[in-house]
Amino acid sequence: MSDSERFLTVTPLGGLGEIGLNCQLWETAAGVVMVDCGLMFPDDFHLGVDVVIPHFGAVSGVRDKLLGIVLTHGHEDHIGALPWLVPQLRGTRIYGSYFTLALVEHKLREHELLDWVELCPVEPGDKVVLGDMTFHFFPVCHSIPEGFGLGVETPVGRVVHSGDFKIDPQPLAGSGTDLATFRDFAGPQGARLLFSDSTNVERDGRSLTERAVMESLGKVFDEAPGRIVVTLFSSHIQRIQEVFDLARERGRTVVISGKSLANNIEMARDLGIAKLPPSFFNAHNGVPDLPDEQLVLVVTGAQGEPLSALSRMVLGGHRQLSIRKGDTVVMSSRMIPGNVKAVSRLINEMYRLGATVLYESVRAIHASGHAHRDELRELLGAVRPEYFVPVHGEYRHLFKHGQLARECGVRPDNVVLLEDGCPLTLLPDGIRLEPPVPVECTLVDGKGVGDVGSAVLRERRILGDEGMVIVVLVLDAETGSVLHGPEMFSKGFVFEQHYSHVLEDAKCLVLDEIESVRPGQLTRLQEGIRASLRRFFRRVLERDPVVVPIVSEV
Repeated sequence: MSDSERFLTVTPLGGLGEIGLNCQLWETAAGVVMVDCGLMFPDDFHLGVDVVIPHFGAVSGVRDKLLGIVLTHGHEDHIGALPWLVPQLRGTRIYGSYFTLALVEHKLREHELLDWVELCPVEPGDKVVLGDMTFHFFPVCHSIPEGFGLGVETPVGRVVHSGDFKIDPQPLAGSGTDLATFRDFAGPQGARLLFSDSTNVERDGRSLTERAVMESLGKVFDEAPGRIVVTLFSSHIQRIQEVFDLARERGRTVVISGKSLANNIEMARDLGIAKLPPSFFNAHNGVPDLPDEQLVLVVTGAQGEPLSALSRMVLGGHRQLSIRKGDTVVMSSRMIPGNVKAVSRLINEMYRLGATVLYESVRAIHASGHAHRDELRELLGAVRPEYFVPVHGEYRHLFKHGQLARECGVRPDNVVLLEDGCPLTLLPDGIRLEPPVPVECTLVDGKGVGDVGSAVLRERRILGDEGMVIVVLVLDAETGSVLHGPEMFSKGFVFEQHYSHVLEDAKCLVLDEIESVRPGQLTRLQEGIRASLRRFFRRVLERDPVVVPIVSEV
């Protein structure tokens, strides 16, 4: 193979500049491999949007060259967009651990897409050849079972992708992150290129270990006088197992509530990853009549989601369970920044109900699944990359991780801060930045995919901020005279009884507009009504509602 045919172009479609949307295309002369395919949950300004997925235009362009999809682990920000991508890539092979693919299988079955792809499970130490790239799967410690880092043999040298990881020297389950495996793969000269998780680069030292979390949870079990309510991410099987083990040791019965929680526990049990306690119930099927001091409730809702089990327990919408005086509520997860207000409201309400609430800032009941600064330094030392690209983080995380790489010996010019849509080509003797590709996120709203854009979001924001005024008018088609109306309906704009004089004045403006156009000029009339009323409301009330004229001719 000549040097002109030896290259690796990596195109990030998401995950660089935000937490979520992790998705990359790795292309060589032999074809393309997608690494991860994640979604992101909407920000506050994504009004009404369910989820955000990557822009798949770049994928459509390489559809005929796609060799497969490789998944590092099963979190939503790494697998969640698959149901929207699979219809474009029928017959594609998807590679991942058994637990990751169990989550994918459940997701695709719900969307009736399971028969469209081939799921190919891999184990730690396996190798998969895709075109002229060979993928090695390295086990890493994370907050979900069976996560992988990747070592990839490419035509231009060895490339390492850390996946989401932390370094726990004594993990409670699994093999942890084996730095020796990364070091051996990189070889004496080090890897050509390293992509590494940047999420916790701002946190000094090392991440809390799961053993420390279990010790802290054990103290909660010993001190709690009544029921213990634990809420956490439903994919954190290791933490769930810790709760199960403590319940068994302390003679408590476990009751779970939450569809995703029940599904994930069932999958983990079937794969031998989780072991249920001897006394175990799903609240959906009934709650045992036991004294409070003998119960542990494990529920969804760690991020204050409105329809989660915990929210319904607090607000009275849960059929079987409720939060009550004497409960000890353990929120064993990190508050995602966009959810802080929702979680805080929930905590305040639980205190009003007489519960004691424990969360990360007041008790060591959660350990991040992402490496802190010293652990990131250790991985850099093990891989010793010639080139370094920080991934999985907001831009400040990427920037600070780049600084850390320089401190660890990577040449300053060899630290590359990429952003979504900016391809990087690794060559036999260097790197090259390619022209950007479109990566504007696709918004999913109900069954609509991509049909909500900035214009729709702007209209929704105006509706939420300013409200809407509907004008109903019926005209004679021949003479243009008014047969009915004008009627005005205010929705989210003003209380009609208090501002009836304003709406009456607005009706006069509508009649003026009717006089200014000839019969049959409906479009011109509607535009005139809309402009005239908006000017009027801005002048009189300093508000700018959406004005919807509904004009009919008979």
